[in-house]
Amino acid sequence: MNSKYKRILLKLSGESLAGESKHGIDFDTVLSFCEPIKKLVDDGVEVAIVVGGGNFWRGRTSGKMDRTRADHMGMLATTINALGVADALEQIGVDVRVQTAIGMRAIAEPYIRNKALRHLEKGRVVIFGCGTGNPFFSTDTAAALRAAEIEAQIILKATMVDGVYDSDPKTNPDAKRYSTISFHDVLEKDLKVMDSTAAAICKDNNIGLLVFSVDDPDNIYKAVCEDSIGTLVGNF
Repeated sequence: MNSKYKRILLKLSGESLAGESKHGIDFDTVLSFCEPIKKLVDDGVEVAIVVGGGNFWRGRTSGKMDRTRADHMGMLATTINALGVADALEQIGVDVRVQTAIGMRAIAEPYIRNKALRHLEKGRVVIFGCGTGNPFFSTDTAAALRAAEIEAQIILKATMVDGVYDSDPKTNPDAKRYSTISFHDVLEKDLKVMDSTAAAICKDNNIGLLVFSVDDPDNIYKAVCEDSIGTLVGNF
C-alpha cells in the first residue's frame, strides 16, 4: 500500500458500532471495521481511535437531566465502545491499548500523551475513551484535541454519509457533495461536519479532516491510500 499518512486518528461514531439494530454494540459490525484497521497497522500506519457513545447515550439530548451529569454518562458510554473495539481488534491479532480521560485504572490506562505516543511508535492501536474528560465538549472535539496532541496528520471521520454536503442529502435530493472544502467555509456556512469547537481546533492546528461513509468498512483502508473517497476538509 502507498499510504499518504504515517499517523492517523480515526473517529468512529457510536451509531456506526450499533449496526442495523441502531442501539448497543453489534459485534460483527465492529469486527468488520477492525479488519481494515488491522490492514493499516500491518502496513505500518500508526492508528489512534476516538469513539463516540451515541449508540448508548447522548448527553446533549438528555432532556431535563443536569447537563454535566448527562455528559459524564456519555463518557461512560464511550468507554463501553472503546472496550468493545479493543476486544475485536485483539481477537484478530492487533495489539491495542485503551486510555481514558477519566481514571478507570481497573479497566483502562489513564490518558497520558507520552505513553500514547510510545504505544503508537510500537505499532499498537490506541483507543481514547471518555472524550476530553470534560462536560460540554463533544467526541468530535476530543478527536481534534487528541489528533493535535499526538501530531496525527489527519482525522478520518467515519460516518453514515459519504462526505460533506451543502445541505442534508436525506431531505434534499439535490444536495451537492463537496470533494474538498476549507474549514473557513465549514464554519462560515455552518455545515454540520463537526461542531465548531472541533473545526476551529483543526483549522488552527492545520489538521486535515476526511469525511467518508463506512457503509463499506474497507473505506477505512481506502481513506488512507486513495484520493477519490469522501470529502477532504483543510486550510485551502
